[in-house]
Amino acid sequence: MTDPTGTDRISVRGLRARGRHGVLAAERELGQEFVVDVTLFLDTAPAAATDDLTRTVHYGELAQELVKVVEGEPVDLIETLAQRLADVCLAYEAVESAEVSVHKPAAPIPLPFDDVVVTIRRSREGRG
Repeated sequence: MTDPTGTDRISVRGLRARGRHGVLAAERELGQEFVVDVTLFLDTAPAAATDDLTRTVHYGELAQELVKVVEGEPVDLIETLAQRLADVCLAYEAVESAEVSVHKPAAPIPLPFDDVVVTIRRSREGRG
């Protein structure tokens, strides 16, 4: 894999979806909004040279797949959710690595706060 800092990037920021993730019963029952940011690291030159969507990532389809994961099977940890989202990103052949942030702005913290965010970076090399 090339160094991600030397590759191109496609980002989707602020993708919102309602999910039922968390360890508390109320989180599972009521659900809450999650916000997802992803950055894909890939070489966009083949797509640019041919003007061919099939040689890059269709970010509209990617967004729909990510929302399905957030709205899908509940997990206890947003770390687990982030991993599932990274797996979706890495399923695209052109993607060398992906950075995924999952925001949980309504996390059950009994203190004033702005956001809770878990950010992970996964690469094709790290896949089983």
